[in-house]
Amino acid sequence: MLVEKAVLKNVWCIRLNSGDDVLSSLSEAVKKHGINNAFIIAGTGSTVNHHFHVVASPNLPPGNVFTKEDKASDVLNLNGFVINGRVHAHITHSDKDIAYGGHLEDGVKVLTFLSITLAEVDISLDHWDTMGSIEEHRKH
Repeated sequence: MLVEKAVLKNVWCIRLNSGDDVLSSLSEAVKKHGINNAFIIAGTGSTVNHHFHVVASPNLPPGNVFTKEDKASDVLNLNGFVINGRVHAHITHSDKDIAYGGHLEDGVKVLTFLSITLAEVDISLDHWDTMGSIEEHRKH
């Protein structure tokens, strides 16, 4: 386990418009504004479709199952990290019956709007989304 203190540098509010691709638009905003490391702390709105993947097995490394469907839904949350300028986001969708989601993939289009909040931090988030301990990765 690693516990690391991070100081917030800036909080960024990003609003995506109808028809915007969630992942590519968020990645574009991160690049345009030089956001290197950040926590994606919130995201709400709606989409016309979903595209995400989830782990498929308890074995390491786990396999992935991808799901993609044209189906309008509310976005209950979008969270994750920006790691060295790369967006690693997870999304939770909801319809009238269930909530579902996983690791955000490309091609998800905004229906009405999607508001996202990023908290930029002063630490490197390298290897926070890789297998193995961070200490092992930092040795190399």
